[in-house]
Amino acid sequence: MEANSATAHQHQEPVLKDVIPVVNPGHNFETVSDKISSIVLRERTPITLIMALGIAFLVMNLLMAALTKLLYQGVGVWGLNTPVGWGLDITTFVWWIGIGHAGTLISAILLLMGQKWRTSINRFAEAMTLFAVACAAIFPLFHTGRPWFAAYWLLPIPNTMALWPQFRSPLMWDVFAISTYGSVSLLFWYVGLIPDLGTMRDRAKNQIVKMIYGMLSMGWRGEARHWARYETIYNLLAGLATPLVVSVHTIVSFDFAVSVIPGWHTTIFPPYFVAGAIFSGFAMVLTLLLPARYLFNLHDFVTMRHIENMAKVMLVTGLMVFYGYNMEAFFGWYCGNEYEFYMIYNRMTGPYWWVYWLLIFCNGVAPQVLWIKKVRQNVYILWGITIIVNIGMWFERFIIVVTSLHRDFMPSVWGMYAPTIWEWMLYAGTIGMFIFLMILFVRALPMIPMFEIKTLLPQSKVRHKE
Repeated sequence: MEANSATAHQHQEPVLKDVIPVVNPGHNFETVSDKISSIVLRERTPITLIMALGIAFLVMNLLMAALTKLLYQGVGVWGLNTPVGWGLDITTFVWWIGIGHAGTLISAILLLMGQKWRTSINRFAEAMTLFAVACAAIFPLFHTGRPWFAAYWLLPIPNTMALWPQFRSPLMWDVFAISTYGSVSLLFWYVGLIPDLGTMRDRAKNQIVKMIYGMLSMGWRGEARHWARYETIYNLLAGLATPLVVSVHTIVSFDFAVSVIPGWHTTIFPPYFVAGAIFSGFAMVLTLLLPARYLFNLHDFVTMRHIENMAKVMLVTGLMVFYGYNMEAFFGWYCGNEYEFYMIYNRMTGPYWWVYWLLIFCNGVAPQVLWIKKVRQNVYILWGITIIVNIGMWFERFIIVVTSLHRDFMPSVWGMYAPTIWEWMLYAGTIGMFIFLMILFVRALPMIPMFEIKTLLPQSKVRHKE
């Protein structure tokens, strides 16, 4: 009876009440494990997902072609010039790092705060973090043009010439920040997977699949000592990952803030970048989660409560970002510095004026509809807003990077920047790589933590009292 009730709920939206449940009623321990594990072990891959995987693979090949061309000829294949030494490479790097922040926020900070609504979306967001960081790591490595000469000096490796990295360079800070963030995020994600990997091992019918899950689960048997050690290390990693949310994108903002270029040399950048990272990260989680929720009938586990809470976080962080835009304009006028004033004036009325006003619309105006509850609970409108926000956040990074460089101090060195086809191919290729990896994750591992969902069921509370 409970299984039939759970199946009925999968094909309709829950009735919205004053309090929307985190998990729709009608489930027990068995139905939770059966539904989530069957997506990987028994259900056939939807044709839509197969088509998406094929398209993502083809787009990912653009990345390989662009990198091959870059390594063969150097950064001269890009549209960089004397005033604009950074272009789509650093723009896209900052964009991907920002997207990767939502996973750590949902997993670590909300875990430490005891927010139960994180349980259905944390693993999906953690996987998104890892793949976004992998996409971001491409750009600091390859934007030097000859990584086999330059990459070696980014690491503090002893060498015969007694040369060490320049630790005053923000590029060095990025290397340490991203490597630390990626390592902790990977470990945090894998530790959270171990109990579910044990469940997948026990439910798998194919012996090869059973052996793979058995090796990955590291002998997990669900004993009391296993759970005690698991909770200890999981909370410890959450405590380590929490400051990384703030520190990593703060360090990325220092790439700009430590310079003297107009529009960059400002103390508002660290909090402004962190808020923007969370804003774009939550937008990307919803962009990917809503289609997955529909394709795999996850309405019982990803309820309107999750969707509405994430929309509220988007609204709050979007207001912080919009406040940052206004403060940038105010500082440009109030500081009395002619270079700062012209930087703001140039952004609003110069050659890239349409990009500036487009990002104001995407990141400042469009998210204001999230004040309306019916909009937050309409998955189609909300999905469209997340797409708009993702576009707007990329344009924001483009405006920060390019408009401060193409016209800085001396008009005699002013110039224009236009990306080449190879830069667009590199950018599109990382998107293909990201989607390709996300689809493989969804088909190979449980995207929702089964054991955490079970702790939210009424049965778990009854057993705890007993």
